[in-house]
Amino acid sequence: MRSISVTERRARLMRRHRLAPAARTDDVAEIARSLVVLHATDPATVFLSVAARCVTAGPPDVERALYDDRTLLRMLAMRRTMFVVPVDLVPALQASTANALAAKQRRRYAALIERGSDIADVPAWFREVEEATHRTLLARGEATGAQLSAAVPLLRTQVDPAPGKAYSRPTGVTTWVLVTLGCEGLIVRGRPNGSWVSSQYRWAPIETWLPGGVASVPADEARAEVVRRWLRAFGPAPAADLKWWTGWTAGEVGKALARLDTAEVDLGGTTGIVLADDLDPTPPPEPCAALLPALDATPMGWQDRGWFLGDHGPLLFDRSGNIGPSIWWDGRIVGGWAQRKDGEIAVRLLEDAGADAEAAVAREAERIAAWYGDVRATPRFRTPLERELTS
Repeated sequence: MRSISVTERRARLMRRHRLAPAARTDDVAEIARSLVVLHATDPATVFLSVAARCVTAGPPDVERALYDDRTLLRMLAMRRTMFVVPVDLVPALQASTANALAAKQRRRYAALIERGSDIADVPAWFREVEEATHRTLLARGEATGAQLSAAVPLLRTQVDPAPGKAYSRPTGVTTWVLVTLGCEGLIVRGRPNGSWVSSQYRWAPIETWLPGGVASVPADEARAEVVRRWLRAFGPAPAADLKWWTGWTAGEVGKALARLDTAEVDLGGTTGIVLADDLDPTPPPEPCAALLPALDATPMGWQDRGWFLGDHGPLLFDRSGNIGPSIWWDGRIVGGWAQRKDGEIAVRLLEDAGADAEAAVAREAERIAAWYGDVRATPRFRTPLERELTS
């Protein structure tokens, strides 16, 4: 069994996740493919993840890839998380994850409607609302949730989500219907109403991005493709990391791995999995700095993060396991950063990484500040160090 050290894992991370200067690119879709997907729960994360890995690209280049070239789109997938996804991966994510998520969301919303309304046949009613909403969006081409609610009377139905509770307030079903249609692969979140940090999106039919709709793929084949891409980007890693990242059952992960040609490697006493054609040694690149945003796909790619996180977790993660802005040097996390109200990028190193690291981090901070320009963005999930740096 080949042994792969922590040093080599960090070298792979730097090269494959495009943190090393020689690996950086202005091809926004290629950056996303390098990480399988980009985390998009916080809209700013998508743009800042690209900023950390590009050469001269700016926010307009990310917007072009998303809304003009349409090589990327937003969708809910693994662990019911919002991602920005290369369009060629959409069929595999739809079959492996989103279809099951759509069924789960429909059951959840149906239970709320049954409890909080007098609608008799909720499943039939919900399907009717979905179909009416989809028809309207196909006719309009693009619309906000408010515009669709105005055009489809059934969307204005109010539900009491917690009957008899003092805190309960009537809730509309528009978001529930749109989320479910999105999970089904019928509609997609388009351009936001505001700047690139806005989360108020217009909706569009999936055909706007994929003219023939989402291609149908067998679920087992789809899971194998998702696992193959994850191993290429994040391997070698224990199977437990893969199970956590996908949110699938152990059986589903095992079947996906069985369809691939993989090998086991020793990760310092832990068994890791790697693609069988990916065992060649990876030479370390020159040490380099990177400022990654909150929820970036790199630190969120593994469940076991000790080999690059060290003891810095309590300051950089919130209580739900969401990472804040992090500073990287030579393939490991050495500190955190935050954008202050005046636009300054405040940094703090949590260990002595040396004078070269300090100078490189300062240069990256200036570059990220220029990327923001006049835009100000507070991470959706605040972490202890980020709060401290902005207080």
